[in-house]
Amino acid sequence: MVDALSIIPAAVLRNLADKLYEKRKNAALELEGIVKHLAMAREHEKITAIINMLTTEFTYSPQANHRKGGLIGLAAVTVGLATEAPQHLEQIVPPVLNSFIDQDSRVRYYACEALYNIAKVVRGDFIVYFNQIFDALCKLSADSDANVQSAAHLLDRLVKEIVTDSDQFSIEEFIPLLRERMNVLNPYVRQFLVGWITVLDSVPEIDMLGFLPDFLDGLFNMLSDSSHEIRQQADSALSEFLLEIKNSPNVDYGRMAEILVRRAASHDEFTRLTAITWINEFVKLGGNQLVPYYADILGAILPCISDKEEKIKMVARETNEELRSFHADPAEGFDIGSILSITKRELTSEWEATRVEALYWIATLLTQYRAEVISHLNDIFGSLLSALSDPSDEVVLLVIEVHACIARDAPHFHQLIVFLIQNFRSDLSLLEKRGALIVRRLCLLLDAERVYREFSTILEGEDDLDFATTMVQALNLILLTSSELADLRNLIKQSLLNVTGKDLFISLYASWCHSAMATISLCLLAQAYHHASTIIQSLGEEDINSKFLIQLDKLIRLLESPIFAYLRLQLQEPERYIWLLKSLYGLLMLLPQQSAAFKILRTRLKTASSHASSTDQARRTSSGNAYSQILQIPGDIKGEDLGNMHNAINFTSRLQQFQHTQNQHRLHYKLQRQSYNSTSSTFLQEMQKSEGSHQSPPIIDIIRPPSRSSQTSGQFQQ
Repeated sequence: MVDALSIIPAAVLRNLADKLYEKRKNAALELEGIVKHLAMAREHEKITAIINMLTTEFTYSPQANHRKGGLIGLAAVTVGLATEAPQHLEQIVPPVLNSFIDQDSRVRYYACEALYNIAKVVRGDFIVYFNQIFDALCKLSADSDANVQSAAHLLDRLVKEIVTDSDQFSIEEFIPLLRERMNVLNPYVRQFLVGWITVLDSVPEIDMLGFLPDFLDGLFNMLSDSSHEIRQQADSALSEFLLEIKNSPNVDYGRMAEILVRRAASHDEFTRLTAITWINEFVKLGGNQLVPYYADILGAILPCISDKEEKIKMVARETNEELRSFHADPAEGFDIGSILSITKRELTSEWEATRVEALYWIATLLTQYRAEVISHLNDIFGSLLSALSDPSDEVVLLVIEVHACIARDAPHFHQLIVFLIQNFRSDLSLLEKRGALIVRRLCLLLDAERVYREFSTILEGEDDLDFATTMVQALNLILLTSSELADLRNLIKQSLLNVTGKDLFISLYASWCHSAMATISLCLLAQAYHHASTIIQSLGEEDINSKFLIQLDKLIRLLESPIFAYLRLQLQEPERYIWLLKSLYGLLMLLPQQSAAFKILRTRLKTASSHASSTDQARRTSSGNAYSQILQIPGDIKGEDLGNMHNAINFTSRLQQFQHTQNQHRLHYKLQRQSYNSTSSTFLQEMQKSEGSHQSPPIIDIIRPPSRSSQTSGQFQQ
């Protein structure tokens, strides 16, 4: 076995471990000359012995100066070997790489210097160790010693130069290492990594774009770095890749879309803007590749539509429009259920603009994929109903349009009205605040007659009588005041003239019976004045409460509106409209004399009475046909036909229906009072036991319900 000590003079070995750099350098030069002669003589066994001795006795020595000498010695051996060096790299490179983690910063520095000199000699043959060298340089780029960092930068530039000129570099083997390092937070390492990505991307023979999904997330992560320089470098690299994507026919959009979706929700504004910009380009370029990712992309876009940054909002809106205009086939992976889940989630967004766009998406899907959306209806219907309580009028109107679109089918129409009634029942504030808007819009979109008939049919059998009354009164007020329902009012006015009007009157009457005042209003609208008068006369003491008087007050004021202009004109002919007069006088007699409504109606009736004499004229008219009191009678309808049409409505049966419903309400009210009194009595007994009987009178005064008369007049006057 060859002994290296017999080849290298003792003085050279001694100087190689000297503490002075100059002595080590001179010893290295002598060693270089020795190796050069051995290489020329092709005595590689001796060279191997020298390398082994330098490794074991020097680079792995506990003495720092020995380690330094070993490193400079290995570099000198490589220089001496020249073109023969590649066959010894397996021995030379590992101990140098091992020195990169030495505790002594000067040793690490000389390791960089040694590897630099080795790389200059072997060039492309050096690539076989690239991953190990890259890993070492990655760590040294963040070294605590500035001199080591500088040496590492010099070595890094040389390695980049070698790699870009080499045809042996394997990008496939390098990418896993790069991906592993991309989430490191150290700014020096980040700069190092971005630098390598940029350099490798500049090499035409290296397809970095094909591996972009492997390190794209790391680049986006750097956009929020505290260092402006790193952010700028990452942005520059991303911009270059986006440009390449636009010009490349083969891009893996799917994997990158998943990354962009996550980054679009970043807390960092610049990261969000960059991510949404990329998504925008992907939507334009990706085509069918992106179809399976549409739901995720939409989930990223919708929140950005309400972003506080104007640029992000603009790009998000543009992307949203682009996405919505693309017609995809569910058979190709277009998951309508997932998209509906996203829109359902965004319906509860705190931002109005996002909620609006979510509704536009549902409307668009209904237009293009109605059957598929209907199959997922149970998943979103509850959220759509909840959206009717949205504070934004625009959102509510859009929700109604979506509901109307769904309700084109009869079963879904019925389901919609049922759910609306349930929602109004559980949330009376919704009925109060949004009821008119919802009903009017539905009437406009779905045909007012159809909507009102359905409401009436369902409310007729409503078990909650208090709610039924409230709901009917609300529907009645909407009917009497909304411009959208003008055609419906005109049809009801024809109730005594044609079959359609008669059927509508009968249909509404069934549920309008829940409210006496609503029933009277309906009769006045239908010009069934005789029946209106009969209902007024049938009212008992229990029916004239504060709620009734409030509704009566509203009706009296409505009688002065343009909607009831025909009725006021009819008052000019009291001899023909005696039952109208009787109805109005009946209402007048129910009003408290000090109320504003009493004064309004009395003034109106006084004006009407000035056009006629008085009782004799009324008596003569009442002996005639009471049901000829129609303002607008077509010229081709004879008197006997008019009577037949009127008789087609069985008002006797209607009166019985009204009285039956009102009796149910009276019984319900009595039961409520009994329950209230029972509860009050139990409460008093408990109080008396705990506090003594002498305190009973004040308590009774406090909790006793007010009498009906005092409650009526007091509340009404307010």
